[in-house]
Amino acid sequence: MQNKKSHRRLVLSAMLVALPLVTACGRAIVTPEEHFGHIVGADYTLLSYTQMIDYWQLLADASDRMTLVDIGQTAEGQTHWMAVITARENQRRLDRYKDISRRLALAEGLTDEEARELAQNGKAIVWANGGTHSSEIVNHQAVIELAYQMVSRDDPEVLRFLDDVILLTLVTNPDGMNLVSDWYMADPENRNPWQLPELFHKYIGGDTNRDHYMSNQPETENINRVLYREWFPQIVYDQHQTGPQGAVLFVPPFRDPFNYDYDPLVIKGIDLVSAAIHSRFAAEGKPGAATREMASYSTWWEGCLRCNTYFHNAIGILTEINGSPTPMEIMFIPDNQLARNDLAYPVPPQEWHFRQAIDYILSADFATLDVASKHREDFLFNRYLMGKRSIEKGSRDNWTTTPDRVAAVKAAIARDGAEMVSLASGGSGRDRGYPTEYYQEVLRDPAHRDARGYIIPSDQVDLLTATKFVNVLIKSGIAVHRATDSFEMEGKAYPEGSYVVKAAQAFRPHIRSMFEPQDHPDDFEYPGGPPKPPYDTAGWTVAYSMGVEFDRVFEGCDGPFELIEGFAGSFAGAVTNADAPGFLLSHQVNDAFIAINRLLAAGEEVYWLRNPIEAEGKSYPVGTIYIPNADSTLPRLTEVAEEIGLSFVGVASPPTGAAYRLNPVRIGLWDEYGGSRTSGWTRWLLEQFEFPFEVVYPQTLDAGNLIEQFDVLILESGAVSPDLDRAGAARRRTPQPDPQAIPERYRERLGEITSERTMPQLRRFLNAGGSIVGIGSSATLGYRFNLPIADALVDRAGRPLPMEEYWAPGSIHQIRVDNTNPLAYGLPEYLDVYFDKNPVFRITPRRGVRRVGWFDSDETLRSGWALGEQHHRGGVTVIDADVGNGKLFLISPLVTFRGQPHGSFKFLFNGIYYGGAESVAGGF
Repeated sequence: MQNKKSHRRLVLSAMLVALPLVTACGRAIVTPEEHFGHIVGADYTLLSYTQMIDYWQLLADASDRMTLVDIGQTAEGQTHWMAVITARENQRRLDRYKDISRRLALAEGLTDEEARELAQNGKAIVWANGGTHSSEIVNHQAVIELAYQMVSRDDPEVLRFLDDVILLTLVTNPDGMNLVSDWYMADPENRNPWQLPELFHKYIGGDTNRDHYMSNQPETENINRVLYREWFPQIVYDQHQTGPQGAVLFVPPFRDPFNYDYDPLVIKGIDLVSAAIHSRFAAEGKPGAATREMASYSTWWEGCLRCNTYFHNAIGILTEINGSPTPMEIMFIPDNQLARNDLAYPVPPQEWHFRQAIDYILSADFATLDVASKHREDFLFNRYLMGKRSIEKGSRDNWTTTPDRVAAVKAAIARDGAEMVSLASGGSGRDRGYPTEYYQEVLRDPAHRDARGYIIPSDQVDLLTATKFVNVLIKSGIAVHRATDSFEMEGKAYPEGSYVVKAAQAFRPHIRSMFEPQDHPDDFEYPGGPPKPPYDTAGWTVAYSMGVEFDRVFEGCDGPFELIEGFAGSFAGAVTNADAPGFLLSHQVNDAFIAINRLLAAGEEVYWLRNPIEAEGKSYPVGTIYIPNADSTLPRLTEVAEEIGLSFVGVASPPTGAAYRLNPVRIGLWDEYGGSRTSGWTRWLLEQFEFPFEVVYPQTLDAGNLIEQFDVLILESGAVSPDLDRAGAARRRTPQPDPQAIPERYRERLGEITSERTMPQLRRFLNAGGSIVGIGSSATLGYRFNLPIADALVDRAGRPLPMEEYWAPGSIHQIRVDNTNPLAYGLPEYLDVYFDKNPVFRITPRRGVRRVGWFDSDETLRSGWALGEQHHRGGVTVIDADVGNGKLFLISPLVTFRGQPHGSFKFLFNGIYYGGAESVAGGF
């Protein structure tokens, strides 16, 4: 009863705040209750993005404090709106304050005195968003109320905020907000806003918060443009909703590991803003804010919105709150009733209402605005200081201390038997340490100094993919230069058109993160205990995963270079020897598959050559693509060359050796009810490269007759689990709803891949000549079809290796590749792949089962973290197997991971065509 009375008081309080007022524009501010018929956060209510923008437009029309800005389009074509809220006088000078923020963030050409003056005259810019994960509904509802309160309140605190701060607020996934709200409001008494029938982003669902160093999706590109190319906010507050049990929400500080690449002012700024939020909660009598070890969140990884800001010298804040439009419970956890550093103000167990959660977020918003207002000049000037220091580090010799280098200096000390010495006479023992020569010899070894720049040669075979990498950098605010002439750097010649990325930039931490390997610290539950899983990935070096060739420069980075304005443009391809009987196209270029798909769709012939050839004075490797010149061919090749930048080389005579003739393919891509992120990413990837495909759900697989519908099936990671294959039991990952409880259009998506129903149909499909590509966990399909394979990651008794002995969280590893196998055509002999505790196999040699990718070293890690790498040696990761008349391709690395590893896309692309290709002896 007391809880219900408290809830009524909260609602009454919200209604009192929402009194109508008349603005300086002479228009009345319409309250949320007047507009929607209820307060924001009323139980059993969710407002859609469409409703929110309609209301925000009313606020913007009525108030001179608020402007709506179109920042781009969403994946489904909606306008992505951002609200800019500040005092009327500031609204008139927004361009001036944006320019101050930009100049301080980039720190170029400023003296400290000039920067201090700019900081004095500037305004703090604070970003606060909700709805990155649209099923985390508290936050996208809270931004509606935040905008209203900021334009309607005239109390001294809010007026101070408006004078000192420019607030940027928005919903980061508008499409998903509409989906979630419409789904829930269709039946709020019975529906769960977290159990949706499809992904809440068109392609990637929750990975909307995993794309920020790649900018693959339009929403991410919109956001990164605002953050790193237009507004440069000093504080970025990203609101989420997975609160700890027995608490209300998580608020930083974060747990270790700390990332050594960014400036220490970042982490101290996080501490400052977080302290302000915790203090406001305590002052307002709002218990239940947990921190540090109460959650898994750290500052190591860069892929999420708030993490990405650290590598750009901004303060990224995360909260994760509990809340639901359907009233819920704050559960009773006895340990969480004892106050401690990580939970200083415990919350009693209670019924928890939606508006309570929104009020907590508003308090956190106001605490953030308060600290930004009070420390406005410091935040602005510190952004300059961090940028200045980054530029200085990139302009001279500098060393970044990593766990590997610390291990190296400890090894040197142990090797020499060095003992701690007293550094001053008469000391108490507190002044003892190791001789400083170890610091100089190991931690300042010239061979391990940081690069001053990176050169991406324009003569690399897949320059089109390298250019995509360059544009990924530009989207995150990195300045990239292009060579206007050939040049030499540190004894190596580079051609005109090569890209140059100078390290002497304000966002140098992000540059290092994209080019240099991550060296994740060992992180254990306790000495000798199991490792702590990292928050998301441990290693992600994008230049590695995209397969970009680059060189580090250590002495200087000047030459005949021009800054790229906008994005790196496409290259003009060419068709040489237009009258030739046929044309060659490199298989090493990913975009060649766009040409293949277009040509086959148009009825042209396309072949993969099975032997290397010499033509036009050049050597072409096995797998090179050959297109015979029919009457219709040349115009199509010319169009592709001009649009994409591919080059087609006419040859004087057709090749004489064996080849594979490609056939158009009917592709079935697995998905499931609720949507699979891995499948969604592959759907996006197939669209980018223009593959035709159909999404297929378990019921269709179970119904059989698959060979009449498809030539190849793609089972992404998550479609098949090892448990299914080992025990033969049905996979039960998420509960399936009652078909009658969901709309009819979603019922065909229900079901799961099972041993009893699905596996026999997949076997028939293979026997009839179909192909299956199993990626990640789905590579364990090999066990179901009795291939001569076994788990390589077991002890002598056949038990899985314990975490203390073997641990391979998401990181980049190197495998060896048999690129004479058609599944690996166009790939290098050694390839960097994304690997995350994926299967590793042992093969018993047998005809029809071929090893295509494997570990050939005890040290496979390229970027990230791994324990027990020696267990990888000899383990097979990619298999080409004949099953019946069909092909089964087992690819255990995550070769399509979040649309990032362009270097390994060809495993999927080749697999799509290889199974259905015809072997011909020649005579094209």
